[in-house]
Amino acid sequence: MADDALAQQLLGHASRAVSLTGADGLTRAMVIPFHKRGGDADAQHWDRLCVLANALQAQLGLPAPAVSISGADGYGLWLSLQAPVPAAQAQAFLALVCAAYCPDLDLRADAASAPVELPPCLHQGSGRWAAFIHPGMGAAFADEAGLEMAPPFAGQAAFLEGLQSISDVQFRHAMATLGQAPAAAPVASAAAPDGLLLRDATLDDIVQWLHAKHIEPTFRHLIPGAPQR
Repeated sequence: MADDALAQQLLGHASRAVSLTGADGLTRAMVIPFHKRGGDADAQHWDRLCVLANALQAQLGLPAPAVSISGADGYGLWLSLQAPVPAAQAQAFLALVCAAYCPDLDLRADAASAPVELPPCLHQGSGRWAAFIHPGMGAAFADEAGLEMAPPFAGQAAFLEGLQSISDVQFRHAMATLGQAPAAAPVASAAAPDGLLLRDATLDDIVQWLHAKHIEPTFRHLIPGAPQR
């Protein structure tokens, strides 16, 4: 994305979708969207994301993914790779993952190469901001998956800086494991170990975590149901 287009996006003047696949047909990032669907229970789309995120870590041995809110009706689960792979291979990985852990998810046939909006950005339809979030905040956005104001950049960086990319060895191991197990069992919510996404954090937990990084959580009043201070 050009510098001027990025500046306009960060100001909320425009949002531009970009492909995560380069001109060489290689990609180092993937995103799986989880939208709220008609007939879903209140947080069913968040529950689907948690099942998949927990399985990626507990069953496939992959690093924790990043989590975003769309600014409208859902979430995104972001995975990065240390080494680029062909888009077709990334698409095959996404198809195997979804078939194993969330078979009812409507994955696009071009999910690995389709343009996506990169958070933070203003959703032009809803008027709310898409942003990366602390995973423990996810359930709080089940009804309205967006912020009323632009998120602080320091907070966005803090949510991403501790995450690790999937190594080539980890990626190949996950592909082999998924190829050998056509129907893996989802991770049970009651058995989710510490650090996995299904373990919700309280608002105070998140504030303390940001304070430990010397970041003032100015987004506090934007979380649905959070007390004003």
